[in-house]
Amino acid sequence: MSMQYSPPSFFKQGPPALVRLAFFVFLSLVMLVVDTRMRALDALREAVSVVLYPFQRVMLLPRDGVRYVADFFEVNSSVQQEIELMRRQRIEMAQSTAQAAQLASENAQLRRLLGASERVPAPAVLVQVLYESRDAFSRRLIIDKGSHYGIIAGMPVIDDGGVVGQVVRTSPMTSEVALLTDRVQSIPIQVLRNGLRGITSGGEIPGRLGLRFMASDADIQVGDTLVTSGLDGIYPEGLPVATVESVERDASSGFARILCKPVAGVERYRHFLVLQTIKPQELNNAPGDESSKSEQSDKSSPSSMAPRATPSR
Repeated sequence: MSMQYSPPSFFKQGPPALVRLAFFVFLSLVMLVVDTRMRALDALREAVSVVLYPFQRVMLLPRDGVRYVADFFEVNSSVQQEIELMRRQRIEMAQSTAQAAQLASENAQLRRLLGASERVPAPAVLVQVLYESRDAFSRRLIIDKGSHYGIIAGMPVIDDGGVVGQVVRTSPMTSEVALLTDRVQSIPIQVLRNGLRGITSGGEIPGRLGLRFMASDADIQVGDTLVTSGLDGIYPEGLPVATVESVERDASSGFARILCKPVAGVERYRHFLVLQTIKPQELNNAPGDESSKSEQSDKSSPSSMAPRATPSR
């Protein structure tokens, strides 16, 4: 009895690979021609795309996430740069506006000073404040002109509003000005309303003047304007000094306590006028003119002033 065996199906070989390749190529060409000519696969293509769309979206999620994070940081960085640029521009615009306002204010004050210099009966020198004195117990300013410009100690300083102070010390290029609110400053004044005379002094209250030694029944009221009397020969007559702010009458002491507010921009402005109301001695006598000096000394000596005896006949 003979037995016949056939190879298992696992080992059975189909058509050759070349044949299968040719078959699938032919099938693909046929499907392309049919799809191009008859549009027969459009419905199948749409159905497959609908089925595969969720899977495509899931596969694209990592890419979209990375792109979203990158865009977020890029936009955030761009926004931060724009905010910083806008903040810098805002600061620059604010500085430009402040500088323009300051220049306009200084220009207006200089125009007012020009008008004030034409009204006062004395030559004036325009000065600018360099800085304030570091002495905490005085109110003084350092200005940018000194004896080289004809400024000497004692000259009054004014602005377009009125009296600011007085030059107390000079150097060739700078000078020190004591404000009228300084504790060592005193100015002879008179009340513009009735001509009542008095003396103002500073230092009692910061930024205010005191009108001392006024009788408790003196005719002075809140709001009265005080002007220079000109009796000291330094301040020209009629310069505004202050306005009366408060009057306290004390009959027991016999004097009134009067506080006044300066009318000048003592704490505000940077430009002032120095009035050359005082002439230095060397301007009157030229240096080296010894003969004129000796003649003046001879004329002023008692012997030269005495009458000479005439001989008797």
